[in-house]
Amino acid sequence: MFGGLATPAAGSPHLRKSGSRAVVSDIGGELGNGLEDSPVNSPEAEQMKTMNPAAIMPSPIVLWRFKVLLFFAWGFICCKIGWDSVMRMSADLRDLFLYEAFLYYNPLLLVTLMVWLWGINLWVFAQSNIGYAKIFDLDQNHLTHREIWKCATWMTIVVPTSMTAYLYLYSHGEVSLAASQPVLLYTAVALILIFPFDIFYLSTRFYLLRTLWRIVFPLQAISFCDFFLADILTSMSKVFSDLERSVCRMVHRQVATIAWFEADSVCGSHSVAIPLVLVLPYLFRLFQCLRQYKDTGERTTLLNALKYSTAVPVIFLSALKYHVFPEKWTSFYRPLWLLSSVLNSLYSFYWDITRDWDLSCFTRIFKFTKPSIASYLLYGRRWVFLWVIGSNLILRCTWTYKLSAHLRHNYLTLFTITALEIFRRFQWAFFRVENEWNKTNSRTNIQLASLSDINSEEDKLLPSDHNV
Repeated sequence: MFGGLATPAAGSPHLRKSGSRAVVSDIGGELGNGLEDSPVNSPEAEQMKTMNPAAIMPSPIVLWRFKVLLFFAWGFICCKIGWDSVMRMSADLRDLFLYEAFLYYNPLLLVTLMVWLWGINLWVFAQSNIGYAKIFDLDQNHLTHREIWKCATWMTIVVPTSMTAYLYLYSHGEVSLAASQPVLLYTAVALILIFPFDIFYLSTRFYLLRTLWRIVFPLQAISFCDFFLADILTSMSKVFSDLERSVCRMVHRQVATIAWFEADSVCGSHSVAIPLVLVLPYLFRLFQCLRQYKDTGERTTLLNALKYSTAVPVIFLSALKYHVFPEKWTSFYRPLWLLSSVLNSLYSFYWDITRDWDLSCFTRIFKFTKPSIASYLLYGRRWVFLWVIGSNLILRCTWTYKLSAHLRHNYLTLFTITALEIFRRFQWAFFRVENEWNKTNSRTNIQLASLSDINSEEDKLLPSDHNV
């Protein structure tokens, strides 16, 4: 009764269901003779024994958590090595060297921050059904927010790693190897941008380079993408100024030295190239406005050009501090600098609110197609508009501090202000793109309405029973 397995007959209704687990027994007799015909040795069973490699792979969530863990572990190691390297230096050399390290890596760190924030912009546009690809005239191979974040992740890894190696090698006496770190990094970035082969998002890289060329030489009609990127470049004028000084030092073999503190050195802090590079993005935008006026005849483009021209006195009056007597600067040029700073800040703020954003058209930027906690907190909330307007005014005024060449030695404060200006531009991009999307839809609706009116007029003029 409690002994072996009972084997039902071949026609028994109690046979195991198809797909259930096979019964295997070592009992001889009739059961053993039927093993060759059992499903256990069938081809399907053999296939089941062969495991699919994808089946043994961890889930995407586990992989994502593992990558995040590695990322934080890498960040901790870099911070630990960098801190120990800095502490090995003498107190009088430490500040000078950190200032120099900041000069080389500050531009790329800020560009990395901009790429991260641009990925967030694209994510919100996708969630809000704003056709940014149509606005920027992108092809079907354009990068999504996920791919933008992937690029930003690699930038976040590579740039601090090079900076950590720079600090470590210099603190351990390997000055020549330390000097090669920023050179290798800048060379790699330049090569990746101009690499002509179909890797590293070739179409996107060439789209960026082509747009930059159109910004520098506005010899054609100005598209939305042209002046949108040019506006972003004005927020990164200090980045380009530090970039010029870094490249200058690399060309003149001054990396990992403190000779640049000499005022009269080729790449010194009093160099005339500093205000020239600071003003270039504003001049590019000014020429774009003049080109738009030539093409369209709209007077508002001249007013916009006037806005960008107000940044020129701020930059050059500030730079005069290094080229005039201190009494002359304090009594005459400094009041002019303050007046031009206030004028530039208030004019730019007014233009952001009334022209670039057009607050009356805000309808959908934070209205996500799939409601979430983010859309609930942001869409239609009065505090969002109060925050954006108030922070834009404050950051417009503090950005004037950044444009002032005579205030650039406090590098930590300047880094913070530049990062805040990039954040202001990140906020600005939401409403600027939405405003353009609303205008595009309005133009499309007007064209459709005009086409409908034309068709209706033709129907009235041509009777329905008329044969051609």
